[in-house]
Amino acid sequence: MIKNYDLIVLGAGITGLSVARQKLLDEPYCKILIIEKECKIGMHGSGRNSGVLHSGIYYPSSTLKARFCAEGSKLMSQYCEDHNLPILRCGKIILPTNVADESQIDLLHDRGLANGASVEIISQKEIREIEPEANTIVQKALYSPNTSVVDPHKVLEKIQFELINSGVTILFNEKLMSAIPDKSKIKTNKGHSFEYGHLINCTGQHSDVVSKIFGVGRKYTLLPFKGFYYGLHKDSNIRLNGLIYPVPDLNIPFLGVHSVKLVNGSVYFGPTAIPAFGREHYEGFEGINVKDASSITYHLLRQYISNKKGFRAYTHQEASRFLKSEFLKSMQNLIPNLSSNDLVTSQKVGIRAQLLDKGRNELVMDFLVEKMDNTTHVLNAVSPAFTSAFSFAKYILNK
Repeated sequence: MIKNYDLIVLGAGITGLSVARQKLLDEPYCKILIIEKECKIGMHGSGRNSGVLHSGIYYPSSTLKARFCAEGSKLMSQYCEDHNLPILRCGKIILPTNVADESQIDLLHDRGLANGASVEIISQKEIREIEPEANTIVQKALYSPNTSVVDPHKVLEKIQFELINSGVTILFNEKLMSAIPDKSKIKTNKGHSFEYGHLINCTGQHSDVVSKIFGVGRKYTLLPFKGFYYGLHKDSNIRLNGLIYPVPDLNIPFLGVHSVKLVNGSVYFGPTAIPAFGREHYEGFEGINVKDASSITYHLLRQYISNKKGFRAYTHQEASRFLKSEFLKSMQNLIPNLSSNDLVTSQKVGIRAQLLDKGRNELVMDFLVEKMDNTTHVLNAVSPAFTSAFSFAKYILNK
């Protein structure tokens, strides 16, 4: 028997769940199905997220990230407060790590204001007052007092609970295998067939593969980058009040290694951004995909050779951080008193699924959504996608 739904969402990460939630807010009687290939939510990008609600400082005002980040942060913060979910309002300092970075502070300040963020340029004295452990050799830094941290799993679980109570069907261990787009029909690994009024692809690390089943996004592929962290030793004398980030290289879609403070008070440092040889290659040999590995290697070599936007230097920098000693040096630019004994190996690791435009041989910097007929495909939804999820969901549905 073929079951019919008004809307089918592929992927039960934060984007997929937020899309279903927003659709119910717009159309309470909509019949919705969510298909998730894992046995539960939060197994990949959304569940491995640091939980930082960004303020919208980094992105040019013309981008989708700029449009949705500040509003999304406010909506997510309000959602956590309304449902008594943990939220840590700790603030964030963005520090220059060299003289050239200081001019970027003014640029980031202007971007933040243009994007609706609350930001201010602070002096050496103010840096010491807010974060005594921060590097105060610099003349100035950028302060984002409203940057917060939430518990990603608690957020996902609450949205899932609400959706199920509202009649949404969520199928786990179910994976799309084939589609007949002109008949609005899909088939899963369990032999189930479903018809849809509209289908939205929110499969994150697999979005490019899924989109191609529907004839969409053929010029794109995903390059997975692994981010690992060190934890702060429980006996360390280092005390951080909030988050400390470096001024990022705005040519590269990564924010650099920084401090992360979880809602339970635990502190981590990271992430790195080294190539992964599979979309779910979190550790060891598990998750390595031979086909993916060859494609990833090929496209990374093209990036390295072309050296667009300084990719080669960035690669060397990130490769060196695989060594604890080099990782520590990067963190000491932010927190000078941090020592090797303060860093402990952590199980915290994630994959950033970064979209590549194969034709231009360029990393896609902004969110990207493409539509064909009655299907919509979220091809690029990396940071700050968790922060932006509620705001971004409205755009995806309107798209």
